[in-house]
Amino acid sequence: MIDGSKDKTRGGGGPVPVRPERLRGPVEFVGRAVELALLRRLVEAPPCLILLEGEPGIGKSRLVAELLAELPGHHLVGECDDVPEPFPLGVLLDAIRGSADRIGALSPVAGALAPLLPELADVLPDAPPPLTDPAAERHRLLRAVAAVLAALSPATLLLEDLHWADPATCELLGYLSTHPVDGLAVVLTARTATPGGSTPIHDALARTPPWSVTRVALSPLDADDVRRLAARTLRLDDPPQQLTATLLDRTAGIPFVVEEVLRTLAERGGDPLADDSVPFVLRDVLLWRLRPLDGATREVLGAAAVLGLAPDQRILASVLSLDRVAVGAALTAAHRAGLLHDAGDGLRFRHDLARQVVYDLVPRENREWLHLRIARVLEQELPRPVAQLAHHYRRAGSGADFVRNAEAAADLATERGDDATAASFLLQTMDVAELPRPVRVRLAAKLGRSAIDGLSQAEAIPVLERLLADRRLPPGARGELGLVLGRMLRQQGEALRGYTEIERAVPYLRAPRRKAPALAVLAAPDTVVGRHVDDHLARCAEAESAAAASGDPGAHLAVRIARASLLLELGDPAAWAIITELRASAELADRPREHARACLNWAQGALHAGHPGQAEALLAAGRALVNETGYERLASLVEATELSLDRAAGRLDGLAERLTRLVASTERMPVTLLDARAELATVLARTAVDASAATSDDADSAAGDSGSGDRVELAERALREVVADASRVGAVWPLVQALSALARLTLAGRQDEAVRHATEALTLVRGKGILAWAAEAVLVLAEAAVAAGEPGRAAAAVTELEVGIAGRDAPLALAALRRCRELVPA
Repeated sequence: MIDGSKDKTRGGGGPVPVRPERLRGPVEFVGRAVELALLRRLVEAPPCLILLEGEPGIGKSRLVAELLAELPGHHLVGECDDVPEPFPLGVLLDAIRGSADRIGALSPVAGALAPLLPELADVLPDAPPPLTDPAAERHRLLRAVAAVLAALSPATLLLEDLHWADPATCELLGYLSTHPVDGLAVVLTARTATPGGSTPIHDALARTPPWSVTRVALSPLDADDVRRLAARTLRLDDPPQQLTATLLDRTAGIPFVVEEVLRTLAERGGDPLADDSVPFVLRDVLLWRLRPLDGATREVLGAAAVLGLAPDQRILASVLSLDRVAVGAALTAAHRAGLLHDAGDGLRFRHDLARQVVYDLVPRENREWLHLRIARVLEQELPRPVAQLAHHYRRAGSGADFVRNAEAAADLATERGDDATAASFLLQTMDVAELPRPVRVRLAAKLGRSAIDGLSQAEAIPVLERLLADRRLPPGARGELGLVLGRMLRQQGEALRGYTEIERAVPYLRAPRRKAPALAVLAAPDTVVGRHVDDHLARCAEAESAAAASGDPGAHLAVRIARASLLLELGDPAAWAIITELRASAELADRPREHARACLNWAQGALHAGHPGQAEALLAAGRALVNETGYERLASLVEATELSLDRAAGRLDGLAERLTRLVASTERMPVTLLDARAELATVLARTAVDASAATSDDADSAAGDSGSGDRVELAERALREVVADASRVGAVWPLVQALSALARLTLAGRQDEAVRHATEALTLVRGKGILAWAAEAVLVLAEAAVAAGEPGRAAAAVTELEVGIAGRDAPLALAALRRCRELVPA
C-alpha cells in the first residue's frame, strides 16, 4: 500500500473533493514555437534525422505529438521500454509491423527480417541463408530494415525514449544518419546524457559526421511561458508576477511539473497566490491526488508503479490475488484522480517522473515483496521475459534469481549478436556480493568476450583486474580472463599494460586454438616498447605451432595475418606474397570483419615502410569492407589511415583540421586516438617548419615571424603531449614518430635539443630492432652534425642505419639514407 503518512500538502486536513470541472485533456501547449517550426521545416524536406533531447519532463513527447498532429502523410511510431527484453531492433520492428498494406516492392535483403516479423510474412522475401560472421549478419539485418523503411517512404519515423534503446537499434540509426532513406524523416527523442555518462544512442550518433544529425535541445520554460500557461489553465487574464515566480521556483520550469501543479491549482480552487496553495514539488501534487483514493485503490496503484509505466491488469490481479474487475476499477479511479491517463492502448502513468514518485511512496519492504511477487508471476510466462525477471529479482534483493535471469538475458543477447546488451547484463551480476567464485569467473569470462566489441570495456576492466588479483583463481580461468583483459587494455590505448597481461595469460591458456591468436597479438611489433623484434618473431613462431596443433582455420588465419604484418614492418618482401595469398583465400573472404581489420593494419604497415601505392589499395579494400559489414568500431581506423596516407603523400591542405575533428571524435576508440594525435602533431610540425623556412627567406616579413613562431609553439606543445602520453602507455610507434618530428621542429634554432630528441628516438628503435623506423631521426642527426661543422659526429648513426636496412624493402628509409650519405659520406 502507498504510504501517505508523510503527506505535508498544505491547505487543511481531510480529503479534498474533486471539482466536477476538473481538466481532463492536456494543458495548453506553449513555449515551443521555435522548436516546433524547426522540426516542421526539417521533416517536410526529408531525408533527415533529428535528435530531440532534454531532461525528464521537459516536453519531448508533447512536442512531437504536436508535430505529428499537424503533419500529413504516414507516421511510423515506436517507443522504447525502460526494461526491454534483449531483442535487437525491437522498437523499430514495432514501428513497422503494422504497415504491411503499405509496403511496396522489396529487395531480397529485406528477407532477413522474415524470422523477426511473422506479421509481414506475406510481403517479405524469403529469408536468406545465415552468414558465418555475426557482424555481417547484423549489418545485413540493418540493411533489411532500411530496405523496408524505403518501401514505406515517404513517411515520418518517430522513435521515443531512445535512452533506453538497445545497441542494435542505435547502430541502425547511426547507419541511417550516413545512409539516409529517400523520403524518410527520422525523429528521435532521448534524455540528455548525464555529465560523465552516456547512452548507446549518444555514443552511436557521436561517431557520425556532424552534418548527419540535427540536434534539438529543449530547455525549461521561461517566465513568460509559465505566465501564459497559468493564464490559460487558471483562467486569469494577467497572472501576477508573484505567481509566476513561485511556479518557476517550485517547478524549475519543467513543463510536466508545471502542468501538474497548474492542474492541481485548477482543481483545488481558492487563492492561487496563497503560499499554502501552490504545491512545492511534484510529490506534493501527487500526494494531494492520492488523498481521495481508498486503501485498496492505493494498493493497486502502488503495485502498478512497481510493475512499470504501462501496468498489465492481468499481472496485477495475479500479484495481488484480486479479480481483474477490482483491479480495473482501481486503475479507473486512479485515472479519474489524474494519476493515470488513457494512452489509447490502456491506462498508464502520465510520465515516468509520476510513476517514480508513486513508486517511492510505497514502503521499501512492500516494494521488495511486490517485485518478488511480480517476478514469480512472470516466471510462468512463455517465453520467459528474462530481462524483466532480472530487473524485478534484483529490486527484490534475490541475488541468485537475479544472476540466473541476467545470465539468461545476456546469453540471449549474445545469440542475437548484441554484445553490448549482453555486457550490460553481465556487468550488473558482478555487483552481487554473495556470488560464488566459480560462477563469478564464468560470468566474467562471458563479460570479457561480450565487452570486447561492446561499449562496456572501461566498466569491465576493473572487474577483471579484481578477479585476476585473487590467488585462488583456477589456471584456466586466469588464462582466459587475462587474455580478455589484455585485449581490452590494448583497445583502451594501454599498450604496454595490455601486452603484459596477454604475456602473463599465455602460459595458462591450455587450448591451442586460444593460445595461437594470443601469441599472434604478441607478434605485433608496432604497438609496444620494451620488446625486441626477435621476441616478436619468436612469438610468431610459437603462434604458428599452436595454430597447427589446434587444427582451427580461424586460429591459423589470425596467425598468418600477424605474420604478414610483422614481415611488412621488417621490410621483408615475403610479406606481399602472404598478403596476396590471404586476400584471395576463401577463409578471409568468409570473415569480412577480420578481412577489413587486416587490410587496414597492412595499409598502416605499408605506410611505415614507404609503399603509399599499396597502402592506398589496401585502404580502399578495408574501407569497402567496413562499409559492407557496418563494423562501426573500425570506422575511426579507416579515417585515421586515410589521413596518414594524405600526410605521407604530402596532401596537407586542410589536413590539420580533418585530423583535429578525428581526434575530437575518437573518445570511444582510444586505441586510435594516440596515433591520430601523433599524426596531427606531425602535420602541425611539418607545416610550422615549412612556414619558418618561408619566413626566413623573407627578411621583411615581421608579421610572418610572429605567425611562424605561434605555429612552432603550437606544434611543439602537441608533440610533447604525445611524447608524454605515448611514454606513459608504452606505445612505441607514436612515440618514435613524435620524437622524430620534435627533433625536426627544433633543428633550426635549438640543435642540441634536436640531437637529444633524435637520439632518444634512435635508442627506442634500437630496442625494437627495426632500424628503418629511425630514418628521420638519423637524418636529423646528420643535418645537425653538418650544421655544427662536425659531420663525422653522425657517421656511426648513419652507418648503423645503412647496415640495419640493407636488403630491406623499405623505400622511405632508403630515401633518407641517400640524403644522409650526401651529408655524411662513408
